[in-house]
Amino acid sequence: MENLNFNIEEILNAFDFGGRFKSCRVIGDGHINDTFAFTFDVNGEEKNYLVQELNTNVFRKPVELMNNVVGVTRHLYNKVLSRGGDTGRECLFIINARDGKPFYIDSGNRFWRCFNYVNDAHSVQLVESPDVFKKAGKAFGTFQCLLSDYPIDGLVETIPNFHNTVSRFADFKKAVKDNLSGRAANCADEIDFIMKREKDCGVLVGMLERGELPVRVTHNDTKLNNVMFDNKTGEGICIVDLDTVMPGLSLYDFGDSIRFGASTAAEDEKDLDKVHFSPEYFKAYVEGYLETAGSTLTPGEIDNLAFSSKLMTLECGMRFLGDYLNGDTYFKTDYFDHNLVRCRTQLKLVDEMEKNMDLMNRIVNGACVTLGLK
Repeated sequence: MENLNFNIEEILNAFDFGGRFKSCRVIGDGHINDTFAFTFDVNGEEKNYLVQELNTNVFRKPVELMNNVVGVTRHLYNKVLSRGGDTGRECLFIINARDGKPFYIDSGNRFWRCFNYVNDAHSVQLVESPDVFKKAGKAFGTFQCLLSDYPIDGLVETIPNFHNTVSRFADFKKAVKDNLSGRAANCADEIDFIMKREKDCGVLVGMLERGELPVRVTHNDTKLNNVMFDNKTGEGICIVDLDTVMPGLSLYDFGDSIRFGASTAAEDEKDLDKVHFSPEYFKAYVEGYLETAGSTLTPGEIDNLAFSSKLMTLECGMRFLGDYLNGDTYFKTDYFDHNLVRCRTQLKLVDEMEKNMDLMNRIVNGACVTLGLK
């Protein structure tokens, strides 16, 4: 067993795992929480649990966060059950502590929770083919579909204005004005690029305020590695990492998926000649997403899928550049202009998305026609 920086006996006693404890191993994919797989012998068979220490320095409202997670996971569990699916593999569910709470605070004031472990499945870090991205689209579309009737009033906004692009733009303008790092002269072109797109930042927020878009359950971290893929079929079967589940717009999740997955290069690629928006990958994700979520989406949501891709990419670039101007106080950086490099990749994608916007809308319309949504 690996060296652990917590009292494992205390955690073993805190939750009613059942069976004989065999081992614990670190799962190293996450960047915020510490995650472990606990293995037990239950009547001669191995059973695994996912045990996490929640980073309360990042998530400052852990009880409210867990209330969101409990509500959403219960809803998903019941939906999977009613569909005749495998509740042990197609959704996460909470294993309560012995005191009945969905978490445990240990003697060192550390915050723990436990989930079922999705067996015979794997995560993928990078989009390596349109087929994989299409399957991710189907998985996130299923997530949205199953939660389309969730009672949204029961969700708490644990990170206020997380994707409020009007608020994000205001933060950016302040960062430019304050120029705390003294770096504004290094990025005049990037600042000008973002400033010229202020009107874009109000489009979805305005539609929401006018009641033209519905508030939905949003995941808010729709990267590829938050999909568990079945080892045999390769299909996406379960969405994980629900810490940022909040009320929001479905378009936030869709757009952020495209921002991350339809790029030909890493988020911090220095050589912008390698950074391109891929219409092929966009098409794959659209087809997968609409196949599973399309019947629950409104016309306003469908009509803005392409635009949301550009907007979420612009928002991310704006946040990187704002942090660069503020002195790199939010995002972790490995070198002096890391955030500026990140910003430039996002703005390159925005530029190419704008040039391909007509094509992107035709792709969405074509998928709708094929699926009978229009």
